[in-house]
Amino acid sequence: MGLQRFERRLERLVEGAFTKAFRSGLQPVEIGRRLVRELDAGRTVGVRGMVAPNRFSVWLSAEDAERFAGFMDALQRELQDAVREHARDENYHFIGPVEVLIGVDERRKRGDMKVVAEIVEAEGGHIGSIVFPDGRRVPLGQETAMIGRLPECAVPLSDPQVSRHHAEVRPDHDGYRVVDLGSMNGTLVNGTRISEHVLRDGDEIVIGATTLRYEES
Repeated sequence: MGLQRFERRLERLVEGAFTKAFRSGLQPVEIGRRLVRELDAGRTVGVRGMVAPNRFSVWLSAEDAERFAGFMDALQRELQDAVREHARDENYHFIGPVEVLIGVDERRKRGDMKVVAEIVEAEGGHIGSIVFPDGRRVPLGQETAMIGRLPECAVPLSDPQVSRHHAEVRPDHDGYRVVDLGSMNGTLVNGTRISEHVLRDGDEIVIGATTLRYEES
């Protein structure tokens, strides 16, 4: 399950220099568990199935926030991934990008937190991202996103097997479609060579030696 994967990643994240900081007080994994509970509690029926909250405001005590300060950006990314993975496991959908915002509430005591979960629609109605193997994300919007070897491409890949303009991701009704642009070595989606393909959450796009993932959030 997504939360279990998150817990394992978080264990690696807080090893070494951060270990002493988490011997007492609020544990990062407690935030992940709380977000998953709020995700389940806030889901509602939408046109495409179950729609879940996508914006989470997490309010911590000043003391806990200070302990997390050294790796706050990494923690927020891991929490966002935990939300996405749990939603994928439960077949929830989002109507906007997943955001986890962490702030300080002076009324909170150490170990205490408040979480506000909201369903916030993306501008234009389309959401999605192309995710690199190292976790970098390229948000998709209303414009076509080019994938290729040229550095000005939205998804640049420095690989001799990749054509300069190899493929592109186009807005398509409720989501996106990947289209091969007559490339020399082709484009694969989930192991099958395609000329074009309507993307679904979790689809793997192989271009040259790189495996990209499409996520609906």
